[in-house]
Amino acid sequence: MTLASVPLAWIVGAAAIVLLLALGFGYPAWRRYRARRALLERIEAVATAHLQDVLLPDGNDGWFHVDFLLLTGVGIVVIDLRDLPGLIFGSEPMTEWTVMHKHHRSTFPNPLGPLYDRVAVVRMLAGEGIPVEGKVVFTDRGTFPKGHPRAVTRLGSLTTELPPLGSFGSEAVLSRMGPAWDKVCAAASPSPLKRR
Repeated sequence: MTLASVPLAWIVGAAAIVLLLALGFGYPAWRRYRARRALLERIEAVATAHLQDVLLPDGNDGWFHVDFLLLTGVGIVVIDLRDLPGLIFGSEPMTEWTVMHKHHRSTFPNPLGPLYDRVAVVRMLAGEGIPVEGKVVFTDRGTFPKGHPRAVTRLGSLTTELPPLGSFGSEAVLSRMGPAWDKVCAAASPSPLKRR
């Protein structure tokens, strides 16, 4: 059987099936890509420079994975990004936090201790006089009905808590923090531990 002897309807039908399969698998992947890109743009909007998914040396021959490092008008900010849908309950002293989504309840370790460790490493790398803070940022799919610790925020609040550097209008901020940012960047290496 040659291609010329195959009925045109079969060829058109096969092409339609291939197209439908491509759309069936491609469209959801495209939507996930667009959603992720929008999320990243919201985080990057508050920074004049950023690093994503990097490893930083902990000073004891180990490494810490960092989701985002941002150079902002308030200093260097360490971001631990979490995407948990539902109601989130947690506080500073609790060892485990709870998430309730639909009829499912689960717990996860308090993210603040690891965040403070990452902030300490960045402070060590940046040097004296450079403000370094950390934030556990939850996407807007999660809510905190009973409030949250100061070092925790939602993605929608990030731009109000960390205004873009341009709103400060000062080159002095960049000139003061630029060398420290360069030191942190030099110590960072790509991380294979992407959590998203």
